Amino acid sequence: MKVLITGRLPEDLLVRVRLEHEVIVNERDEPMSRNEILRHCAEIHGLLCMVTDVIDAHLIKTSPNLKMIANYGVGYDNIDIPAATSAGIKVSNTPGVLTDATADLTLALILAVARRLVEGDKLVRAGRFHKWSPMTFLGRDVSGKTLGIIGLGRIGKAVARRARAFDMRILYHNRHRLSAEEEHALSVTYADLKSLISESDFVSLHVNLTHETRHLIGSEELALMKPSAYLINASRGPVVDEKALVRALSEGLLAGAGLDVFENEPELAPGLADFDNVVIVPHIGSATVETRYKMAAVAVENLMAGLRGDTPPNCLNC
Repeated sequence: MKVLITGRLPEDLLVRVRLEHEVIVNERDEPMSRNEILRHCAEIHGLLCMVTDVIDAHLIKTSPNLKMIANYGVGYDNIDIPAATSAGIKVSNTPGVLTDATADLTLALILAVARRLVEGDKLVRAGRFHKWSPMTFLGRDVSGKTLGIIGLGRIGKAVARRARAFDMRILYHNRHRLSAEEEHALSVTYADLKSLISESDFVSLHVNLTHETRHLIGSEELALMKPSAYLINASRGPVVDEKALVRALSEGLLAGAGLDVFENEPELAPGLADFDNVVIVPHIGSATVETRYKMAAVAVENLMAGLRGDTPPNCLNC
């Protein structure tokens, strides 16, 4: 069969696919354009796509031979699952393998924005650090503060476990409340959304992007935050109304933000990059050597199973 892989993968994993199928692969360190993908749609049986690829109903309709879509990532809002299901195409993702890396980055963002690490680095490199002073360049404590986690799935739970090492009080909000036993094991307390936002010193987002979660954090929610609180987003960019965030930061409604994802990635809302109290990193939640390899291996395993006619291990619509 013919397979399109839209991003670079480790060579040993590509060899595994090539042993059984004809492979077209994007060898560049930049996304394959939509037009490039569309040019191959009529002939491919398998697609291993990146989370930056928009696999919509039109693309699916122009892929008459497509049997399997393996997404390289845990989020799958880039794929029209109902359209794929209607066309008899199996779709998979890569859950679990990126949990720890993303949770680690979440804590890194919390620490970086609270302790002003990026600001400090810039100051020293610019030659503007002249002497230690007791009341300058003050950040905020992380230990003992309240962390509000919105979305207590795999990654949210991993963040909670890490936060316990900082003696943080942990609130959470979820579509479904955990059992009392699991709440006790994680040392977390359930709260409604407004209470969580208004009581937390750090609000950390870990939800999937759906119609319900798009702009989950907007002007109304940002106005509820403490002026000393920070917003952390390592989930999906459109969960936050970025223009509303810029306005809230301008008005001093919150102390800062740590962002790994953006509403219109890679573009930023005008003015967002101007704030020294915002730490911005380029969607690197899963970007470790070990995790990206595991993600690739899982995606390849899903792809190969689907092309054999088997149920992929991480099938989303089987």
